[in-house]
Amino acid sequence: MRVVLDTNILLSALLKKGSPPDRIRRAWEARRFTVVTSRGQLAELSRVSRYPRLRLLLKPHEVGRLILRLQRYAEVLTDLPTVDLAPDPDDNPILATAIAGRVDVLVTGDRADLLALSRVQGIPVVTARGFLERFVS
Repeated sequence: MRVVLDTNILLSALLKKGSPPDRIRRAWEARRFTVVTSRGQLAELSRVSRYPRLRLLLKPHEVGRLILRLQRYAEVLTDLPTVDLAPDPDDNPILATAIAGRVDVLVTGDRADLLALSRVQGIPVVTARGFLERFVS
């Protein structure tokens, strides 16, 4: 199974051990599915992790380790199509990654914008809990 994990899911996985995002990260590390990401998302992950409110909660070495694991074990896309499907234009790159990566599911915590879409070009958009219940047993 091929999966895009939104940046908020990846960061949440580092914030709370045992949470649904952390359980998803552990399932990926156990090779239960393939994560598809992009160079742009990896840069976003690095940038967002340095926001003042997150710097207080995240350990830089854990973020760095996650980025290195993604670079090594995830499928990292370099060329993404231009899409204009998200209510928030900042979310279009994650949708482009899902479309270009021909993934089976997009996992996000973005209730206001991405989850409101429900599906994008046939790709289900689900919460972390929904992903665990439907796809990881």
